[in-house]
Amino acid sequence: MPGAEARNLGSEGPVHAGTDRQSDSILLPHLCWTLNSWLPWRVKQSELFDRWRSLQMCKWAMNISEANQFKSTLSRCCNAPSFLFTTQKNTPLGTKLKYEVDTSGIYHINQEIFRMFPKDMPYYRSQFKKCAVVGNGGILKNSRCGSEINSADFVFRCNLPPISEKYTMDVGVKTDVVTVNPSIITERFHKLEKWRRPFYRVLQVYENASVLLPAFYNTRNTDVSIRVKYVLDDFESPQAVYYFHPQYLVNVSRYWLSLGVRAKRISTGLILATAALELCEEVHLFGFWAFPMNPSGLYITHHYYDNVKPRPGFHAMPSEIFNFLHLHSRGILRVHTGACSCC
Repeated sequence: MPGAEARNLGSEGPVHAGTDRQSDSILLPHLCWTLNSWLPWRVKQSELFDRWRSLQMCKWAMNISEANQFKSTLSRCCNAPSFLFTTQKNTPLGTKLKYEVDTSGIYHINQEIFRMFPKDMPYYRSQFKKCAVVGNGGILKNSRCGSEINSADFVFRCNLPPISEKYTMDVGVKTDVVTVNPSIITERFHKLEKWRRPFYRVLQVYENASVLLPAFYNTRNTDVSIRVKYVLDDFESPQAVYYFHPQYLVNVSRYWLSLGVRAKRISTGLILATAALELCEEVHLFGFWAFPMNPSGLYITHHYYDNVKPRPGFHAMPSEIFNFLHLHSRGILRVHTGACSCC
């Protein structure tokens, strides 16, 4: 259970592996079973790296019973197939919608906003066979994971990441949903009051990917998020615009808080990974790592495209990564932290 001490792995010692290329014969099956039962909470960073390298020597396989049990838990607490986005079904005309953070704030759903919502959720439970959730961590740099990401049936990306030719070998290009943090619109595109075409051109890079925004996170986000819909309509873009349902975000935050993720706000990557676990049969995470060194001890940049550090104390990235590694060890999802075998 979360918070429990990590199990003693015995005397096998750390086994070093620098890539995701795995072989069944490297470790004996009983040692893989021991590693797969490992809980990564309350371990030192060096020990975490050793154990994670050892776990990489075991061939990852999805544990269907564990995955189904975990997805059932998410269905009860969060229910992405019904509540990930605001829709005309879950947010009827006249709804007094509470914000996620500004809980005293209410947004009255009028006819104009109601028409922006899809009639119902565009995705259903376990709709996609294999999904990739792509974070922006420097762990992706030189990974050559682009082809593997592109091979997924559905790809989520966070916060308008660069996918130009300079990065495609590592991060791929396929995008089905891309999130946009309203702060990006405010800082880079002047709230879309003037820089409408440059913003539209950035979104064109993702072709027909749907655009997802936290319009109802707080009152400051709403107008600029709604403006995105107007901009795409004005340019006759086929890209859909969706808004996170604030109650879904509240429920996801509460769930991960119960597992030890204590932060002012959980990351967009954790939100997308949580949704993917309900919408996809198999989930693969790329670009998720919370440490200045990779598992082999080499220093890496914070993002694959720059080394700008996050605001201190806003997210709880190490705690999120511990949870991801735990889910990996249980066969619920797969975390990729090394070089991919296909390129």
